Amino acid sequence: MSRATIEAYYAAFNTGNAQGMLDCVTEDVEHRVNEGAIRRGKAKFAEFCSHMGVSYREELKDMVIFVNGDATRGAAEFTVHGEYLQTDPGLPEAKGQTYILPAGAFFDLRGGKIARVTTFYNLNDWIAQVSR
Repeated sequence: MSRATIEAYYAAFNTGNAQGMLDCVTEDVEHRVNEGAIRRGKAKFAEFCSHMGVSYREELKDMVIFVNGDATRGAAEFTVHGEYLQTDPGLPEAKGQTYILPAGAFFDLRGGKIARVTTFYNLNDWIAQVSR
């Protein structure tokens, strides 16, 4: 069930379906953003999803998902194909730049839902790509 949850989470991501992503997480989800703050709870996760939908258009490709034997932990590796739509504070100015970025995520799974998601990518690589 939890592998299917991760698959559903990323399917929702790829179609821009924030509600579909929210349906995959627990009420007390812990969201650890690459080089950012830890957001706790579904409301904070929803705020992040809303912000991302305005500033970026992304599709994840080459997805590989791993889940441990008791389906309590998972991981995913993928390539982000994105477009930078609106300037994020503290980052380079957005001008519709495109980028391709290897990334990954780690999950705690509970009751068939995502209780923690930790995302990793190389921020310096992303900045270099959108600064060209």
